[in-house]
Amino acid sequence: MAPEDQPDVQFKITSDEAIVLFEFLQRFSNTEKLGIEDQAGERALWNLCCVFEKYLVMPFDKDYPELLREARERLRDEP
Repeated sequence: MAPEDQPDVQFKITSDEAIVLFEFLQRFSNTEKLGIEDQAGERALWNLCCVFEKYLVMPFDKDYPELLREARERLRDEP
């Protein structure tokens, strides 16, 4: 499926989830290390995974490995 054929994914998270996830991502951006500093971060990531499972159908597609490879290619920075 071409990128322009793919619908946008929109979902809602709570403001608590947003701030905890923001901090998690900022910490990774600054240190390039992924790690849970507080159980709330773990919970926010679990909740986000549940949201993705609710809205994404691609992971259940038989061509998922190829869809994932193509998505990664599109998101990578240019060499």
